[in-house]
Amino acid sequence: MKRVSERVKQSSLKPFEQRQLPVIFLRSPAVDQEGLARQVAAEKKIHSGWVCAISSLEPSPMFEHRGMHIIRRERPTHVLYQYQIHPEVGWMYARLQTWFRFSIPVGLNGREWLSRQMDQAGMKYRQQGNCFVWIEDYEHAQKLMNQQLERNWAELLNGFAGQLNPVHESVFERYPASYYWTAYQSEWATDIVFGEADFLKRLMPLLVRHGTLSFSSPDVMRYFGRKVNLSGAIPANFNGTLETDLKRRQQGERVKYRMNGNSAKFYDKAYSEIGSVLRGAETTLNTVRDFRAYRAKQGGSEQDLQCRPLRKGIADLHRRAEVSQKTNDRLLNALASVDDSQSVAELTADIQKHTHWNGRRVRGLHPWAEDKELFTAVNQGEFLINGFRNRDLRKLLYQADAQFPVERRRRSAAISRKLRLLRSHGLIQKVPRTHRYHVTDTGRAILIAVLTSTRTSVHQLNQIANAA
Repeated sequence: MKRVSERVKQSSLKPFEQRQLPVIFLRSPAVDQEGLARQVAAEKKIHSGWVCAISSLEPSPMFEHRGMHIIRRERPTHVLYQYQIHPEVGWMYARLQTWFRFSIPVGLNGREWLSRQMDQAGMKYRQQGNCFVWIEDYEHAQKLMNQQLERNWAELLNGFAGQLNPVHESVFERYPASYYWTAYQSEWATDIVFGEADFLKRLMPLLVRHGTLSFSSPDVMRYFGRKVNLSGAIPANFNGTLETDLKRRQQGERVKYRMNGNSAKFYDKAYSEIGSVLRGAETTLNTVRDFRAYRAKQGGSEQDLQCRPLRKGIADLHRRAEVSQKTNDRLLNALASVDDSQSVAELTADIQKHTHWNGRRVRGLHPWAEDKELFTAVNQGEFLINGFRNRDLRKLLYQADAQFPVERRRRSAAISRKLRLLRSHGLIQKVPRTHRYHVTDTGRAILIAVLTSTRTSVHQLNQIANAA
């Protein structure tokens, strides 16, 4: 057995030794293997082909002979990771257990694959990590992405196995064996790209609050296509687990929903000047027993089609993608009901800061203090059509008429300063070739918000808070 294991190791590492590429032994499982491999690729300026091999000891399932029985147990075994930039799928890795059963997990990234497809199609795009912040033609890119499901997966994965363990056929010469490929875990994500980063940054707290406080356990079941009672309660025969959790990461926040080992989540993925990405929904499937596929029975008649349990094998990859996309759609539809209108605080934040007008510094406005009467005056309904003048505001802001010319000039100058203050903050604009002013659209929204909040009672505010 040990001789066979050593033979497998040597044959697997031979391509790296021939190309003088690093073969790294890691004693600690805490090391970021992919980060280490990407560092090697950057240092050696590798853009295609083999990158490096990483060797380590990891707990792996094994079969042992005990008396008259064969038992399965986990014990530390030698494993090899091969990292490469594949000409078709891009960055990937494959892991070989160098002991019987010689299992081979393969890690592929659909967006890395898509970048290769877009390169071949001559499409322009901008990639940031594991997402695209801008694509020249999103519709064409989606069609290319869908082609990945039509690939002959058995042929693709068998090719990786042949590279990883070239002596497989000779080892199993007397008892021929081939790999049965399964999807141990799959992720299917839907990205939404925003042109303005500030918009997404403002939207995320609203989505997080909505996603954590507004959705119940029956909602989580609906995301995964499970039925609930007509009353909206969880069926009594459901014995699984339902969870919702919020995690704050360095990059941002994410909300995740779990059911029986599967999950759906959303989070802000990337921010850039040309585009920012909300990973609006990402479904991860580990346990597929909750889902069905309309298919023939394995080994049975092809005409006998029924809804049968979804298999882990690659034969059901297409159905797995359909299930994941429907989960994404349900979550996105639920998130679309969020109230994303601006709060009063957001609406008035800028006008409360100082600004500049014709090269001079202008103070910020105080909507709920000294400038409240000014806001009330310019918001009069009689000014909606023809606008207002300096003299109109004087009548509203001063209770009595001025008795002397000096006082009239003083009041006129004071109103002119207030008009300049409102113009500098964009609340009003001057009508060309007149002495009249109109409230801008933005100004009208701010005035209404401020004045409505001042007229709202504490009782009404409490009712709004309880309803939310």
